[in-house]
Order: sequence, then C-alpha cells, then structure tokens
Amino acid sequence: MKEVLLRLEELLFPSIDDVAVLSVDVNIAIVRVEVRCTAAGAWCPGCGTWSCRVHGSYLRFPADLPSAGRSVVLQLRVRRFTCRNAECGRHTFVEQIPGLTRRHGQRTERLRSTLAAIGLALAGRAGARLAHVVGVPISRSTVLRLIDALPEPEVPAPRVVGVDEYATRKGRNYGTVLVDVETRRPVDLLPDRESSSLAAWLAERPGIEVVCRDRAPFFAEGATVGAPQAVQVADRWHLWHNLSEAAERSIAQHRQCLRVLVPEAPEATEEEPDPAEESSNSPWPTGHRFAERTRTVHATVHALVEAGHSRRAIQRQLGMTSRTVKRYADAAKPEDLFTGQWQARTSVLDEYKTYLDDRWNEGCTNAWKLWEEIVPLGYQGSYQRVRAYLRQKRTSPRPVTARPPSPRAVAGWVLRRPENLSDAEQLHLKNVRANCPEIDALTRHVRSFATMLTERQGERLPDWLDAVKQDDLPSLHTLAAGIDRDRDAVIAGLTLTWNSGVVEGHVNRIKMLKRQMFGRAGFRLLRKRVLLA
Repeated sequence: MKEVLLRLEELLFPSIDDVAVLSVDVNIAIVRVEVRCTAAGAWCPGCGTWSCRVHGSYLRFPADLPSAGRSVVLQLRVRRFTCRNAECGRHTFVEQIPGLTRRHGQRTERLRSTLAAIGLALAGRAGARLAHVVGVPISRSTVLRLIDALPEPEVPAPRVVGVDEYATRKGRNYGTVLVDVETRRPVDLLPDRESSSLAAWLAERPGIEVVCRDRAPFFAEGATVGAPQAVQVADRWHLWHNLSEAAERSIAQHRQCLRVLVPEAPEATEEEPDPAEESSNSPWPTGHRFAERTRTVHATVHALVEAGHSRRAIQRQLGMTSRTVKRYADAAKPEDLFTGQWQARTSVLDEYKTYLDDRWNEGCTNAWKLWEEIVPLGYQGSYQRVRAYLRQKRTSPRPVTARPPSPRAVAGWVLRRPENLSDAEQLHLKNVRANCPEIDALTRHVRSFATMLTERQGERLPDWLDAVKQDDLPSLHTLAAGIDRDRDAVIAGLTLTWNSGVVEGHVNRIKMLKRQMFGRAGFRLLRKRVLLA
C-alpha cells in the first residue's frame, strides 16, 4: 500500500516537494485525495523567520485539475505555526505549499493557471462553458477575475515599435496599441490616442530607434516629442490606400470622360427630341420613389437659385445641410446625383457589352455567333447571359447599350499592375486616357508612385510631388500636400524595410477580443488579454 501511495505522489504531484498522499477516494463524480505537507516547518511571510513550532492545524479543500472528467478535490491538512520573532506583527501563520496553494485560494495553482489560460483564449462566457465540459464548474465572472489577477508581463523595451489606434467605441473612444515590430508581440496598450500619452510612453524608453506609424498627426507629434532620436516610418499600406482614394475621387470628377467607352445609339429621326422622351432614354431609373424625389428636390433647389436666393437661405427654407444644398446646386442635371447606389449589379458580361453593341449596330444579331466571338477574348460566362442581353436589346422600347464604367472600376484599372489587366481592360483604359488628359496624367502619377513603393525608391518622392503639382488634379494635390508635410517619414517608409503590417494584425485581434467579452472589456481587462494571450 505504501508503494502505491508513493507512486500516486509521483503521478499527481511530480514537481511539488514535501507532499505526501495519505489516501484516495474515488466515486462516480469526484476524486478526493487526502494530502499533507511533510516539511519540518515554514517561513513566516511577515518577517521571513523560520518556525517549526506548531500552533494548530485545520483542513483545506482546494480543487485540482480534473481527472477523466471527474472533479478532483484535495483534502489538505495544513498547520498553523507560531512566529518566533517577538517583533513580528504576525503571531501565527499558515504554511503554504509552493506550486500548490496560496493564501485564501480555493483552487490549486495549476488549476488556477489552466483556467486563466482558458480565459485568455476564450474570455468569460465561452471559457466557463469549456471549463464545465472538462469538469471544472466555474462562472464567467470568476474566469474574468482570474485574468484580472494575473501579474503584469515584463516586456523588454523594443528597438523598433509600431503604433496604431484601436476603437473601444467606434467613432467616439479610441486607444493606442504599441507593438514590438521585431518580435511581433504587443508591448503595451494606452487608454487614449493623445499625442501627450504616446510621448510620455516613448520618453520612458530612450532605446527606441524606429517608430512605425500611419500619417495621423497625433502620432507624428507624439513620436517627435517623445522620441526625437528615432526615425519615423510612414506605413506603405496607408500611403497606397490614401493614393487609391485620391485616384477614385479624381476619376469621379471626370466621370463624363468615361462615356467614350459607350457607343452612341443610332438616331432614328432628325427631329428635336422630346424632353420627356429623353428622360425615358436615360440609363438612370425612372418611376422609382427615391429617383423621383431626387429630381424634384434638384428642380426646387435650382429654381430657388435662379430666383436669387442664397444657398444659406435655401438651406434654412428646405431644412437641408449646407453640404446637401451644394451637391444639388452644383449638379447640372439630376442624373449626376445618381452615383453608386443606382449602378446595376456587375456581371461578367459588362466588359464585353461594348463589343456586342458594336456588332449589333453592324447587323449581327445571332447570340450564338456573338458568344463564340467573345469567348476567345476572355469571356468566361455562359451563353445564356449573351442571349438574355441581346433579347433585352431586341424587345426593349428604349435603346439598350452598355453603361459607362463606374469611377471605382476605372480606378481599379489605374491602380492594378498593367500586366494583370485583361486585353479588354487595357483597351478601355487606353481609350479613356486618350480622351481625358487628366486621367492620363493621373495614371502616370499612380504608376510612378507604385514603382517608388515596390522598388523602395524613396529618394524620388520630391520629384514626384513636383510633377503632381504641375497637373490639374485637385484630389491628388490634397494628397501631395499632406505627404509634403510628413515628407521625412514618407521617404523613410518608401526606403526602409519596416512597416506597420504586424500592428494592423493586432488591431484586428483586439476587435475579436472585445466582441468575445460582450461589453465587459474594460481597459484593464482588455490590456491583460492583449499582452498575455
């Protein structure tokens, strides 16, 4: 029997000394293990004096890791010792077994660490469910308390730090996450995104050499004040994203130039067209409630403008914002206001409709023949789509032709690598560039910037900024002015290998952690999960 108990000690407590197993009682739900400490004495936690004078003893019942789905409870007899130091404030103290118990603990240390690891991975509600499955009933609040009680991690000061914001409440409250770019691990979370908070954090760590950030002014100011010795690196993804937005805005300002891709419908007669009939031939929807309301408001605004009313007076009279009044007043016709929300759903046939329209106007109306013609051009859709489009052209009372591509689609042609464009897309972009000098200049600037970004040629940035200023591209001018104010960081971003990609990944991870805690993710608890998980 003694040999069996010794083997149980080695099995149940392999890394804990001075523990003896006295007995084991197993039933259908619980395993009860009677244990006692075999040490001769203990150290006083108040003064550190060794004592072996026993004052008394009592039983503790800490829960341990489950075994085969059964809950394990230790029946541990602990002794209370008398402190031999007369000047110590503690007259008596209870012995603790290192690695097994702690003061006032209801669970063993290894069960406590296991539940804390579950909580770090799954948070409270899901963590409590998993703990119940493995045989440890626990509430979600207790799981969160175990996470909150974990000690702060000791993270060495990074050499290259990445900075970005995260939202605790989108649009209202934001914090700052800091990541060691070399080890790809978060090093701290700040409760706000103020430049003063970032500057104070950086000032406490003078060994920082590189700060990777986006182009937000508060991060730039905080990095300049807190780490003047560090090189600031603007993130390349944000630079390309900003350029993409500026390119789409520029193309939207020249939307009329995109109509060159749509063949004009043949004129039936030479009579002057009726305005109502011209409206019915519009590619934009008629008879729709929102469309008719837009046309009515557009007519009202223009009537008031022609009557001599100021835009501010129109704003008060119609109950609109100044921005809305400006949109309606600047639009020459209501169709100019029908932008993205009225565009038809994209189809694999869209880029081949121009070819089909040309062949239709030449007199070819056979759907099967036209389908066979566009398949070698890259069309991968079905014959039924071609047949349905030609049937619509044949039966519709109004001419059915391809619509001009949206500004976003043309921006995609401009922003993508030329070798990744299909033959039809390259031809469309070539026609647009030939018809619109502004879009042609935009394409040259975008591709020049792409070369700088991919080949790390940051020294070419000043020449690129000067070239942009020579063309009539207001949206690109705004981007260039912002880059010029942050020129050193942008040049470093286009030259050095560092970037903020790993920081963006941790921002997405923070979003997941917040959603797991269902609104209970206070800053302190969220910080523990981010730094310790």
